[in-house]
Amino acid sequence: MPLAERGTPLPNTLQERICPVTASSDSYRKRVYTKFGDKGETSLLYGGRVSKNNPHTEAYGITDEAVSAMGLARAFTSDRRVQDTLRELQRDLFTIAAELATDPDKYDLFQEHFVPVTAEMVENLEGTIDSLEQNFEMPKVFILPGGSPASAAIDMARCIIRTAERRVVAVKEEGRLTNDLIINYLNRLGDLLFVLARYEDRDLPYERATGQRG
Repeated sequence: MPLAERGTPLPNTLQERICPVTASSDSYRKRVYTKFGDKGETSLLYGGRVSKNNPHTEAYGITDEAVSAMGLARAFTSDRRVQDTLRELQRDLFTIAAELATDPDKYDLFQEHFVPVTAEMVENLEGTIDSLEQNFEMPKVFILPGGSPASAAIDMARCIIRTAERRVVAVKEEGRLTNDLIINYLNRLGDLLFVLARYEDRDLPYERATGQRG
């Protein structure tokens, strides 16, 4: 179950940032570009302007990179379980990115639209790891990513998640993190993605799956 409730509409402020509307004589046309960020600043989800180099911006930007890498992996894999797992994780990360894009002073508005990370969500990641490991034997050697396109993309997502985790720690060290469980979640997610990549390649020859020479 993703963190945000299914079917929850995007807040109006986020909708406007994604699809700003300009008037014309006959109709309204949605534009992708806004020019609002040309001076190196961006808007937070429920108001406020910050530098694009702000720790919050770095944290949710890197999280978005991980979502895209997971999408690449999902496009490559033909394994239904891997596809479903990645899709749910992508949905969860959208919610985490939304929280990271919210000024702590506006946290009550975030909670009106989303369900933040909980300890149960972290435990569910651990349960998924345990379940996957029951279906195959994890390699006991150092893994060189690249056994298959899908596993390589999952490993890429894993590395991006580790970067996101470091960026969220930076937000915490500034005293601006609204939910410490985000760090726990990202830490477990990195572990899960490592296992998921090995699960994806479970039927490949050992040398190919691990990158080791025979």
